[in-house]
Amino acid sequence: MFPIQDSIPRRCPPLMNWAIMGLCTIIFLFEISLPPHILEQLFYLFGVVPARYTHPDWAASVGLVPKAIIPLFTCMFLHGGWIHIIGNMWTLWIFGDNVEDEMGPFRYLLFYLLCGLFASFVQIYTNPHSTIPTIGASGAIAGVMGAYYMLFPKARIVLMVPIFFFPFFFEVPAVFFLGFWFLEQIFSGTFSLLSPQEAGGIAWWAHAGGFVCGMLTHRLFLNPKPCRRIYKDQMRMFGVLGPYERY
Repeated sequence: MFPIQDSIPRRCPPLMNWAIMGLCTIIFLFEISLPPHILEQLFYLFGVVPARYTHPDWAASVGLVPKAIIPLFTCMFLHGGWIHIIGNMWTLWIFGDNVEDEMGPFRYLLFYLLCGLFASFVQIYTNPHSTIPTIGASGAIAGVMGAYYMLFPKARIVLMVPIFFFPFFFEVPAVFFLGFWFLEQIFSGTFSLLSPQEAGGIAWWAHAGGFVCGMLTHRLFLNPKPCRRIYKDQMRMFGVLGPYERY
């Protein structure tokens, strides 16, 4: 199932959502300009390698700074390929604007970073011995989806489902689609823990952790001001609007 659009119109320009998407895209374009061995080094330096935090002696022996803080944040802006970044940015495009409407741009940014940070902690906890870098915005985006699940449960999501190479479109409640997506992460994460071999792939538990973080913490970031007033306040802060504009 691939989400195409939702039924909740945005009320204000999602400036922070666009900024996050733009930054991820610029960094990805930089990534694909690098030689493969340099790109691999970049992922190890700025991605989350769980063993870096649980086995500091190993980290030091391979040239990584043990328990470094910066990778916990930079990992959210790195992607491993075109499908990876397109899928993440498309999902953020669909769900992020409405969540930003409820929070305002700066609270939304803090919320986004918190969910991504929590997702990284969950990945470290569930895969403590892994020496494979975890990269991608999907943990933070999962938090946005968790907030959307709580804020807009009655929204409708248009899904594209390929059946025998033909696309079919269905409209389902957001609570169904996002709930199904969350359960998929839990089941897939459980099966991945049962695998006897370490392998690269999808950080299922990081997704689940980000989603739960978004569900539980989103209310701390809601802004009581109407969306349009938040937007005008931010524009005035940067000098776009004069001090005497009326709301």
